[in-house]
Amino acid sequence: VWLPGPFGPLASTKVGVMAATMVDVAVVSCGAPKRGMGWYHCKQLLEGSIEGARLSDVVEPWLLTKGADSEAGQAFSNFRQSEQVVSQKVMFHKSIEDMPAPTGPKVAIICGRTADNPRLFREAVDRGFSHVYLEKPGAPTVAELEEMAAYARRKGVPVFMGYNRNFSKYVRQACDAFA
Repeated sequence: VWLPGPFGPLASTKVGVMAATMVDVAVVSCGAPKRGMGWYHCKQLLEGSIEGARLSDVVEPWLLTKGADSEAGQAFSNFRQSEQVVSQKVMFHKSIEDMPAPTGPKVAIICGRTADNPRLFREAVDRGFSHVYLEKPGAPTVAELEEMAAYARRKGVPVFMGYNRNFSKYVRQACDAFA
């Protein structure tokens, strides 16, 4: 089932029973601390902002390999060694294939570069993730998104599309009204 919407609807999918237990989440293509959307997902999960979800894995193909010596790589290394990450026993991997296959319900939050997302998506589905949360735009073309949707349907994997509008004028005005 290809479903738009926020992470919350996970509880209403065919494995809604997951909401009553802690669901493991892997963030794919985390990115640099305070810069990458994946890092913000990690931060929210580590802080317990997403009820019933636990950050179990981070897949970071660039900052754990060729980008490790860059400024962003050093910041990522510090994040990886932080007390919060270490105490919650988060595992780090260079690729989806490097991580153990899920043995139960597990969510992949894919935050990669647009051109990489179709490949990362297929790898996550093939690895056995039960749900995928795909950050916008998801793929370079509508045709690729349609192909990804069909693949997810064939594999029985619900997909949620992230779409953050907190930069919009009407969202800022609403936030100001409640401040």
